[in-house]
Amino acid sequence: MAKKTASRSAAKTAVKKKWTGLGAGAKKSSARKTIKSKGRVSAAKKSAPKTATTKARPKQRVAISHHREEDFKADGLRAYAKYRDLGIAAASHGLAQAHVIRLQGPCNPDEVSKLHFHDVDFQMVYVLKGWVKTYMEGEGETLMKQGSAWTQPPRIRHMILDYSDDVELLEVILPAEFKTVELKA
Repeated sequence: MAKKTASRSAAKTAVKKKWTGLGAGAKKSSARKTIKSKGRVSAAKKSAPKTATTKARPKQRVAISHHREEDFKADGLRAYAKYRDLGIAAASHGLAQAHVIRLQGPCNPDEVSKLHFHDVDFQMVYVLKGWVKTYMEGEGETLMKQGSAWTQPPRIRHMILDYSDDVELLEVILPAEFKTVELKA
C-alpha cells in the first residue's frame, strides 16, 4: 500500500509542476495574472453568412418618449381609445411598436366587446392604471388590475369585456404593422 500512496503523491506533484510551471523549490507568485477575455460571440456572429435571400435589418436607433398629454391621439385601432405612440416603430424600422392606450369610459359593451384576433408575432399588455376585464380563448374571463401583465399569442381570439374609466395600458407588439380580424361571436 505504501507504493500506491507514494506513486499517487508523485503523480500529483508531476501534474502540479506541469500546470503551474513550478519546479522543486520554486515559489508561486502572489501577483495575479492578467487574462485576456475572449468575450462572448453573439448568435448573429456565429450564424451562417447572409445570403442574397436574407435581408439585413436596418440599424435600430434610440427612442426616447416623455409623457405629454397632447401626445394622446384618437387615431388608432379602436375608436374608444386614445394612443400615445412611444416611437418604437420608427426607431426599430417596423420590428416592433409600443404605445400607451387610454380606453375612454364609460365602457360601452356594444362598441367594445367584439371578438377579434391580431395577426402578430408577439403581443404583450401591461396595466399601468385602473383595470380591464378581458376574454381570451382558452383562458376565459380575466380581470387585469394595475400591475397585471399578459401576453396574447399570435392569432388568439380575444375581446375586452369591461374597463375602469381611468384605465391605461402599455402594449408592445411585433411587428409594428399587423392585421386585425373581427369575428362573429
